[in-house]
Order: sequence, then structure tokens, then C-alpha cells
Amino acid sequence: MASESVSAKPCMFVGSSQKDLREMPEDVREVFGKAIYQAQLGGKASSAKPLRGYKGAGVLEIVEDHDSDTYRAVYTVRFAGVIYVLHAFQKKSKRGIATPQQDMDLIHSRLKDAEAHYAEWLSLAAQQKSHPQSNEKK
Repeated sequence: MASESVSAKPCMFVGSSQKDLREMPEDVREVFGKAIYQAQLGGKASSAKPLRGYKGAGVLEIVEDHDSDTYRAVYTVRFAGVIYVLHAFQKKSKRGIATPQQDMDLIHSRLKDAEAHYAEWLSLAAQQKSHPQSNEKK
């Protein structure tokens, strides 16, 4: 059986999400990294669940426990051809499993930033398609 090559979608980090992810324990980074990479390949990690408050499965959350702490990463697959990591954080609240409102507000704001970035990205891609650079010498 012939194997097909699958190219990974680019992954964009919104706000401080990349810095925040890098500051997490190595085991947590590994779990989150693998889940995000699966999304880049068009799949979905079994640990990725739709984030409450968002219709459909376009905004996903990964939850990982480490040394009695809970860490979360939120990303979106809403946009064709790219993954946006919206937020990565340690859940501080010990009351319930719900994502704290402050974090939900930040996720919402960063999703809007991702939407704006994606629109700009599409516009640039369209401009490049309609005005290709010629490598020919005159």
C-alpha cells in the first residue's frame, strides 16, 4: 500500500500563548504539543474536547493534570489551512472544572484576533495569486 504524504498546517500562537506554553512542565508541553500537531495534520487528539460556550467543535481544549495542578490549552481549527493556539494556562481555581471567566474572556478576545489575522492572511494570499512575482530576467 502506498503511503500518502500529509503536510502539516501552520500553527499560529495568539498573544502570549506560545510563551505560556513554554513555561509549563515538560510532560504537559509534550501532551499539548502532540495534540496540536495532530490538529495540524487534520486529526483530533482523544484528549481534545470542544470548549464549552462555543458551538460546534471549532474551539478545542486540552486538559492535562500534573503534580496536582491542572493545565489547559485552547486552540481553534475554525479556519481552513491553519491552527491558532489561543490560550495556554494553569487553572488556578479549585472550584469546579469550569474554565474561569477571566480566561474565557481572554479566549474570546484572542479568537477575534485570530479571525482578523486570518482575514489578513487570506487577503495577502489572494494578492500574491493575482500578482505572481516573475523570476524571469528581462
